[in-house]
Amino acid sequence: MSIAMHLTMDALEAGLPAIDRSPKDEGVVRLIVRRPAVNEREVLDEGHLDVAVGLVGDNWKTRGSSITDDGTAHPDMQLNVMNSRVIELLAGARDRWPLAGDQLFIDLDLSAGNLPPGTRLALGSAIIEVTPQPHTGCQKFVQRFGVDAMKFVNSPIGRRLRLRGLNARVVHRGVVRVGDAVRRVVIE
Repeated sequence: MSIAMHLTMDALEAGLPAIDRSPKDEGVVRLIVRRPAVNEREVLDEGHLDVAVGLVGDNWKTRGSSITDDGTAHPDMQLNVMNSRVIELLAGARDRWPLAGDQLFIDLDLSAGNLPPGTRLALGSAIIEVTPQPHTGCQKFVQRFGVDAMKFVNSPIGRRLRLRGLNARVVHRGVVRVGDAVRRVVIE
């Protein structure tokens, strides 16, 4: 793992033009990460997405959630998806990307204006749906990427662009691979 370097707010804001150039309609899967246990990461070439468990082998279901009444996994937080241009800016070296804790890193405009809740995306043979549940950073995110990174992703523009990423759920099981296209699914 490469050495951590926390960027200043000026350096982070200087990266916004590259993030703004993210594809709007068709992107690509850049990294798949499974979290088998707390603070553990497995980088995958191929992941199996399942309606009941999300990314097969990930701990989403068993980890639970602090925002549900009974502590069970939140159905609208099954998958965490982050823009690959954002994590590249925050983390630098690709071996640090998994530290963000997201399962899917894609090169696609994740902004609320481009992908409102209910938008469906095809990745490989799977289909996921963007949920309304916001995706925000945590204390681990601050430790790994810095206070300015947290302020950057949670700023008004950061929230609008969903720089911290978005939450999604699997609506059609399937296999996704690094390099697969990511396309909107038109619901008829």
